Amino acid sequence: MTPSSWHAFHAAEPAFADAVQKRFQQYKHHVLATVRADGSPRVTGLEVEFRLDHLWFGMMPNSRKALDLRRDPRFAIQANPGPDATMADADVRISGTAVEVTDAGVRARFAEQVTPPEPFLLFSAEPAEVVRTGLDGDDLVIQVWRPGHPLRTLRRTGDDSPPRES
Repeated sequence: MTPSSWHAFHAAEPAFADAVQKRFQQYKHHVLATVRADGSPRVTGLEVEFRLDHLWFGMMPNSRKALDLRRDPRFAIQANPGPDATMADADVRISGTAVEVTDAGVRARFAEQVTPPEPFLLFSAEPAEVVRTGLDGDDLVIQVWRPGHPLRTLRRTGDDSPPRES
């Protein structure tokens, strides 16, 4: 999968991108998965920001997640499921690569809007897959977007039949 910018994702599927962004913005803390040096996954908490047509990850220098991303930029992030985890608001996940932002001007524009604790590292997320899973009555509805492909919607009914495109 070739990653894409958040802006490109939003341009390709604006309604879906808005729903994903809204879901992430419901809660402050989310779950980030990175790849450790030994290849095993590391799961940690993270705040995300949607600003300046990007999905941003800010973090402390030398944090394990920052060191992981500098070594291997692959990530997956899952939106906080909320206090009751009923899936009433859908489950949303993004995977892709994180690109460290070193441009002083971009970092300054981000800092003006967010006022992060100093010092901080900034990564721009490039989605390679965005998935939203929710309920529609008794049906499980899975929406999947990948760069260069149209949004796919799969529906799984409560009767144990295989998922079907809708």
